[in-house]
Amino acid sequence: MDFRLTPEQEMMVKVIRELAQKEIAPRAAKIDESEEFPWENIKAMNDLGLLGMTIPEEYGGSLTDSLTYMMAIEEIAKACASTATILAVHSSAGCGGIVQFGTEEQKKKYLPRLAEGGKIAAFALTEPGAGSDAAAVQTTAVLDGDEYVLNGTKCFITNGSVADVYTVFAMTDKSKGVKGMSAFIVEAGTPGFTYGKLEDKMGIRASATSELIFDNCRIPKENLLGSEGDGFKIAMTVLDGARIGIGALAVGIAQAAFETALQYSKERKQFGRPIFDFQAVNFMLADMAMQIEAARLMVYKAAWLKDAGLPHGKEAAMAKTIASDMAVKVTSDAVQIMGGYGYSKEYPVERYMRDAKITQIYEGTNQIQRVVISNYLKR
Repeated sequence: MDFRLTPEQEMMVKVIRELAQKEIAPRAAKIDESEEFPWENIKAMNDLGLLGMTIPEEYGGSLTDSLTYMMAIEEIAKACASTATILAVHSSAGCGGIVQFGTEEQKKKYLPRLAEGGKIAAFALTEPGAGSDAAAVQTTAVLDGDEYVLNGTKCFITNGSVADVYTVFAMTDKSKGVKGMSAFIVEAGTPGFTYGKLEDKMGIRASATSELIFDNCRIPKENLLGSEGDGFKIAMTVLDGARIGIGALAVGIAQAAFETALQYSKERKQFGRPIFDFQAVNFMLADMAMQIEAARLMVYKAAWLKDAGLPHGKEAAMAKTIASDMAVKVTSDAVQIMGGYGYSKEYPVERYMRDAKITQIYEGTNQIQRVVISNYLKR
């Protein structure tokens, strides 16, 4: 085991940290309040090549190893969880299916604009009646000549109203259950494809989360991703990698909350001394530090397994679950340490707490992660 980073990894993380703290963090509170989609942050990340971190160089990307990518997500999340969510969904879920299952023609057509063109991707699986039960998808795709006709509604889609390219899951044969689900590439602006409600969320408020509506939306049959019936396999494969990213995002949020609370505890005085000097506070901080480090190591291990080409589904689910549960606990404790100031928007920890909660929900709730983990255990 070697826990040392390579010089290249250290340099990459340093550059991303500088970008995150100098350009992204200063906008975080404002865009949280206004729910404004952070196009300036997208441009800054694109200029640094971050939108292409999961895309091979031959398609315009800057493909990095999974560990470096997870550290990038962590650094962006420390600055702004909304921006980190946009990047994680774009990179892992939105681009992941095309990178792993796309034809050469599909990759050449779509990946360059997502890697270096400032465009972002989305992953459309969830529906009003199909959340944890992904197999309950009701959106349909019917082959009509040289086109598939899509009909249905998706909900809670991250990057939903702002993406350029969507991976959309629909049933091509409902009689086959999950084996009748297929995946399609749908471009923004396609006739019959419109946006519904934009969600007003508790956290990650600057990320666009919306409904997608398909009403006799016609797409070329060449936009089928993989083969008919591959949809469920594609979704689960992509989500395995995406869950590691959510773990990294949760670690980043928690680290930011911890650092804020730690600094505050050294400056805030009560009874004539810094509150850090009281065991009730410094023990809380010690626990927070341990929990963050333990979760970080689980995320990094899952990323290492993925890089090594080894099975990582169980570890991805474990990392996502541990890290998100930890982030909710640590951010809540940060608010507690800071008292009334922690509950006030004068400090960012109340935002960290709101942002942390979603990490227990998206990319598969933590209850579903425990189903995934227990299924591995009984094999």
